[in-house]
Formats: sequence, C-alpha cells, structure tokens
Amino acid sequence: MAAWTVAARQASIIARPSSLVPRRRMSGGGDHHGPPRVNIWEDPTSPSKWKEEHFVIASLSGWGLLFYSGYKLFSGGKGKNEEKVGETPSKA
Repeated sequence: MAAWTVAARQASIIARPSSLVPRRRMSGGGDHHGPPRVNIWEDPTSPSKWKEEHFVIASLSGWGLLFYSGYKLFSGGKGKNEEKVGETPSKA
C-alpha cells in the first residue's frame, strides 16, 4: 500500500511540471519610487541623489574624521623631546 502512495505522489509531481518552475512574481523592477539613485562618484555634489549605501559610507567617514580631528585638537599633543645622536642630554 505504501508503495502505491509513493508512486501516486511521483506521478502527480510529473503531471504538474509547472510547480517545479520557480516564479518571481513580486520581483518586478519596473515600478520605482522617486528619482533614480546614482553612485557617489557620478554626482558628488548632491547627496540626495546618492545610493543609500554610498551615503552611509560617506557619512560615517565624515563623522570619523570629525571625531578624530577633535581628539587631536583637544588632546594638546605631547611635546617631542628630540635628542640627536651623539649628544649628551642637557641637565637643567
């Protein structure tokens, strides 16, 4: 009896080959919303037209540069004590 049901299932699969063909029903690319997006290097002066991932990379790079330059500005830096080779350190 079990062999009979397996054979019936295989016959039903063979009878409907359209069920094996993948369908891409909701993946149509013809209905875009808004203006087309461009790469950052194609139009660098208008961020509203950039692709989202390019905008994110540029924004994070800008914030990183701002924080790093602020750190360097406000940390004051350490004065460099340069000693030349062959000289003895001066005692004050």
